[in-house]
Amino acid sequence: MRRLLPLTLALLLLLTLPACGFSAYVGGSGGEESGGGNEIYAEDGFGEARIGDLVHSRFMDFTVNSAYTTSAYHGHSAPEGKQVLVVEMTIKNTFKESLPMYDDDFQGQWSASTETDEFAWPITEGEDGDLDTVAEEQLPAEYELKVNETRTGTLVFDVPEDEKDFSISHMELFSDDSEGDTFFVFFTAEKR
Repeated sequence: MRRLLPLTLALLLLLTLPACGFSAYVGGSGGEESGGGNEIYAEDGFGEARIGDLVHSRFMDFTVNSAYTTSAYHGHSAPEGKQVLVVEMTIKNTFKESLPMYDDDFQGQWSASTETDEFAWPITEGEDGDLDTVAEEQLPAEYELKVNETRTGTLVFDVPEDEKDFSISHMELFSDDSEGDTFFVFFTAEKR
């Protein structure tokens, strides 16, 4: 009986410690100020993160490392009424086989304050319809992540010039065209 009491107390302590910080790790309930090192898992089909958080999906882990807006990026100029959003991400394949990746696995989104679209796909530019990047560090339109491989690169979006608050979204898609969890990484982009 003496051994049972310390074991029971230790178990209760272990169970209460994670509960203290649980909201910062699941579903992004940590609030606007959280970010920078939290681990995010989907809860009820959604996960919300901030810059620096590690997002865990079924196939990969990813982190938005930084984001800024500018008028031009490596020769790509924003169309009239737009600015360029540059987002640096790190993506790791945690699946049991190689993953085909596409730049449109991630979507840039902003508020509904304008009458235009509220999202953008990453840009790739090229001659004759080829999908090419505009910078060496930009993630290509198509690539493959081997098992346990990690890749860091930028995604580039043309977004409305008056926006500063954005999110990067990712939805899990399966080979049977069904959808899984959706993740959002929210941030205010620095102006450069």
